[in-house]
Amino acid sequence: MHRSSDLIRVLLGVLALGVVFFLASIARQTTSGLESDIVRGAQNSTPHLLLNLSGGVFAVAVLVVPVAYGIERLVSRDGLRVADGVIAAAVTYLASLGLDWWITGPGPEALRDALTRPLPLPRSGWTDPVHGYLAPIVAYVTAVGLVRRPRWQLVVWTLLLLNAATVLVGGYTTPVALLTSVLFGRTIAYATLYAVGLPNTRPPAESVVAALRRFGLVALSCVRTDDGPEETRRYAVRLADERLLDVTVLDRDQQASGAIYRFYRRLVLRGVTQRRTVLSTRRALEQESLMAYACADAGVRAPRLVATTEVGPDAALLAYAHVPGRTLDTLDDDELTDELLARLWELLGLLQAHRLTHRRLVAESILVDGTGQPWLVDLRAGEIASSDLALRIDTAQLLTTIALRVGEERAVHTAAEVLGADTVAACLPLLQKVALSRSTRSVLRKDKNLLSRIREQILELRPQAEVEPVRLERVRARTLVTVVASAFAGYFLLSQLSHVDLGEIFNSANWGWAAIGLLASSLSYVCAALMLLGFVPERLSLFRTTMVQLAGSFVKLVAPPAVSGVALNTRYLQKAGIPPTLAAASVGVSQLGGLVFHVGLLAFFGYIAGTAETPSFAPSGAVIAGLLVLALLILLVMAVPPLRRWIVKQLRQLFSGIVPRLLDVLQTPTKLAAGLGGTVLLTLSFILCLDASVRAFGGSANFAAIAVVFLAGNAIGSAAPTPGGIGAVEAALIAGLTSTARLPFETATAAVLLYRFLTFWLPVLPGWLAFAHLQRKQAI
Repeated sequence: MHRSSDLIRVLLGVLALGVVFFLASIARQTTSGLESDIVRGAQNSTPHLLLNLSGGVFAVAVLVVPVAYGIERLVSRDGLRVADGVIAAAVTYLASLGLDWWITGPGPEALRDALTRPLPLPRSGWTDPVHGYLAPIVAYVTAVGLVRRPRWQLVVWTLLLLNAATVLVGGYTTPVALLTSVLFGRTIAYATLYAVGLPNTRPPAESVVAALRRFGLVALSCVRTDDGPEETRRYAVRLADERLLDVTVLDRDQQASGAIYRFYRRLVLRGVTQRRTVLSTRRALEQESLMAYACADAGVRAPRLVATTEVGPDAALLAYAHVPGRTLDTLDDDELTDELLARLWELLGLLQAHRLTHRRLVAESILVDGTGQPWLVDLRAGEIASSDLALRIDTAQLLTTIALRVGEERAVHTAAEVLGADTVAACLPLLQKVALSRSTRSVLRKDKNLLSRIREQILELRPQAEVEPVRLERVRARTLVTVVASAFAGYFLLSQLSHVDLGEIFNSANWGWAAIGLLASSLSYVCAALMLLGFVPERLSLFRTTMVQLAGSFVKLVAPPAVSGVALNTRYLQKAGIPPTLAAASVGVSQLGGLVFHVGLLAFFGYIAGTAETPSFAPSGAVIAGLLVLALLILLVMAVPPLRRWIVKQLRQLFSGIVPRLLDVLQTPTKLAAGLGGTVLLTLSFILCLDASVRAFGGSANFAAIAVVFLAGNAIGSAAPTPGGIGAVEAALIAGLTSTARLPFETATAAVLLYRFLTFWLPVLPGWLAFAHLQRKQAI
């Protein structure tokens, strides 16, 4: 049995190791001071002989006790757990050797300083970053399972703690190395347990029968049936008095199933996720029991809860009176009558009248008996005293579930007849995928327009209904990526700038070149306007179009550059009277032209830069390697059918709107010349600005190399999720100037900061003024 809880512990262990390594790298002085205080204070107050004696005793004991426990387990015929422990210890030892090599070799120097220290005299060398014996022992005692043996657990962990203390006081390790050893050992142990698997300790059918007998329920048979949601185990039980029971068994492993997904939903959404613990079987039992009793009190048709009890230390069962019938997903289409749909909506109305929510109204959770009456099953996720938002989500979920079977028109009209048009219209802002169950979202991938069609049906009943979706996402994935990327980029830049004396460099700068850079940056907005105007057959004002490009420098503060420019230009063309489809096509043509010239210039200047170091006019090895890598990537992508189909589909959609617009432009040579000229001049103006910024600080580099650095850095900045490519552009340009243009790091850093100030930060205020002016003129 591969337990989900072990996998979760592995992921948490990897995350904890990452946090420890990160903090150790940036807080070396703090850890070094703490380590020195501990060693100095303990060595001054503890005799050297006693320190060595205690260290030897604990080192022996910490090996003997786990071996003794292993022998005890073998005598008790629990050899599989001992084998798991030995495998985990062996894997941990090998992995620790690899980690030691990485930390002391190619790893970051700050991490090496935090995890190692010089060995005490008279020995020479350095301590191990990960202890070759402490980490395997931790892995062993974790894998053999000491949780149910509290005495052994107390002895082993006490010895481990004392041994770690003596090693630390003796100067043979660091606090961060000790913490890393413990985390590393436990992580490898849980990874081994998940990979190897454990004997199935879930209660079998015999245990279920024995538990029911405590309630006087004598079972004649107990048969495993299909699992419920989230791998809930179910049994069909026939009692001696011929009654039938449906038994649901909960256990710790089942509770851990899907825990990462539930945690993610709780993190990024609000008002949607179930408030239940991840691993507590007892809490899950109480929640489902409470929901069952609440439904019975409200008169909601749900199976009657007959018995609840624990089955062993990590499992519990709920026994329900059997209701013969079939779930909604197994009914034929002709059985889904309007009368049955009306009864479903009446059942939902009864739930909501008592402020109860089911939270999983999918077809598998609705049972229809022989008389055509619907019943609600799978009450595990239900809640009492629910909020209005939760009630509306239930309505939206059931509406979608029914629409998937009978169509949106019947679903909406039957709901309006029973619940009222206003109640149905109230769920309109909640008809979004993020509010629905996981299984429903997967089905909607095949019918992506169903929710839109449901909204249209509701608006026919209530045209004045609120349409704006309710904000359910607390943290969007794009926002999370942006925050993480910005933090990483900021940390990278600050760590690099801490080694640079920028004050001295800026004092010796040639500000004449900076003025040339400012002029080149200013001309870029005129070039961008020409680039857009050249691909728009309609006549537009050059001055106003230039102001739109200037306003884009303000918009870039809140969105990635590749997104902000497209959105602003499309909006501007629409306000200028160009139809939306043609406006989008025009911007698409200009973007496509920019992309083609960008790639062409990158290849051209890369070729020139590559030949600058060679005796003949031939491409360098780096250029050839880059072309080969690019060719291999293209072949790899085209060899994967899903990727190939996706690319073909995207290109077809792109050219279906762009080609007709491009043909219109080709009929006007002056427009085409303006567009192509503006595209080339826009790139050259930015290259000139970067080159002037380099020369302002005494740097000198080949113009082709500067062009390659700009083109590559601009591509990275456009792909970066941060607004304006903050962090990514700076890092890429600094790396490019130091590696490709062979500039000193200090000069490259100062030049990039000046370039970004001239092209990104300085135009923000004029861009905001232009943006406000264009808004007042209703031009955007």
